[in-house]
Amino acid sequence: MSEGRDDIPAHRHQDGGTGPAASSAAWLTETALAPYAAHASRSRGRRHPEPPPTARTEFQRDRDRIVHSTAFRRLEYKTQVFVNHEGDLFRTRLTHSLEVAQIARSVARNLRVNEDLVEAISLAHDLGHTPFGHAGQDALNECMREHGGFEHNLQSLAVVDELEEHYGAFDGLNLCFETREGILKHCSREHARQLGELGERFLLGRQPSIEAQIANIADEIAYNNHDVDDGLRSGLLTIGQLAEVELWQTHYDSARGEFPRIDGRRLIHETVRRIINTLIVDLIETTTRHLAEHAPASLDDVRAAPPLVAHSERIAVQALVLKRFLYKNLYRHYRVMRMAHKARRVVRGLFEAFSDDPRLLPPGYQSPDPAVQPRLIAHYIAGMTDRYALKEYQRLFVISDS
Repeated sequence: MSEGRDDIPAHRHQDGGTGPAASSAAWLTETALAPYAAHASRSRGRRHPEPPPTARTEFQRDRDRIVHSTAFRRLEYKTQVFVNHEGDLFRTRLTHSLEVAQIARSVARNLRVNEDLVEAISLAHDLGHTPFGHAGQDALNECMREHGGFEHNLQSLAVVDELEEHYGAFDGLNLCFETREGILKHCSREHARQLGELGERFLLGRQPSIEAQIANIADEIAYNNHDVDDGLRSGLLTIGQLAEVELWQTHYDSARGEFPRIDGRRLIHETVRRIINTLIVDLIETTTRHLAEHAPASLDDVRAAPPLVAHSERIAVQALVLKRFLYKNLYRHYRVMRMAHKARRVVRGLFEAFSDDPRLLPPGYQSPDPAVQPRLIAHYIAGMTDRYALKEYQRLFVISDS
């Protein structure tokens, strides 16, 4: 169904979209769900009321709106670890988001929770990331220190609540409460107080839905493993270095034992595949035990319980060792640090230039209110792809004879 005509289905029922097609879609999706799952038919709703969708559920509509958003398309040219121009084979924010969604849906299906919601959260979780990955985020946060700071989770929420311009009736995508809740993984207490119902859980120590918890850990599984793959592909990591990481070496030895004649990329892929499978299976088994122990009978029970989606202690320790290895050997590799230094310089340079003279900004990002202007600059920079940020920097600071 075309998201561009989201509210004008090919066959609209006279009752405004709540006829047999809509009911059937919701029934087929929700009958197999566990009682502790998030049911689209029981959603807390949207900020701006809309007629129910036809032939799909509310969470399916959210997923479709995210996929058709401008911010989602831009993820193709936003960095994970390697800046976009460094090679075509490295992960981007877009491929990362797709990998997160694939992992999260597998877990959700086994736990009998809402695959549509977990997919929507997974696809949207990085919409607010700056160009140049964490280096860009840190630089923009530093620039915004006196203006409320910059948090990419809050920026993702701003994208879906305000910044997307697709609909005549409202700004943003007008997503369901449960999708917005899952997008906001982290939030300071100061910001939580400004978010009303959405920020309450950070103030009261409550949990988000099972679906949001799944998406959060699927994010870690995806980036730890694809960063290993990209690190090896780039030559910044070696298989010899990874021998100190138990999670890697166990599965590397297993792959070589079963397939003694393979090597190179095939052996790396086989090892990474086994690691991901182990992490997913352990996550499902451990979470199943937690659910049996706490026996939540509703989504409200999930919110009141401790975190339920987790790895076993043994696997959690192994995953942490891998994460620390990547931090030391990949994210702090001198070549990555050099690119991060350039990235911070680009972001700071852009912010300072636009702050000194907001007339350099497109009209939609200029404000007569000096208190509002820094946030508009942050929105503009955060929305840039890696290559667009580099081009903007060149336009502002490089004198060309052409």
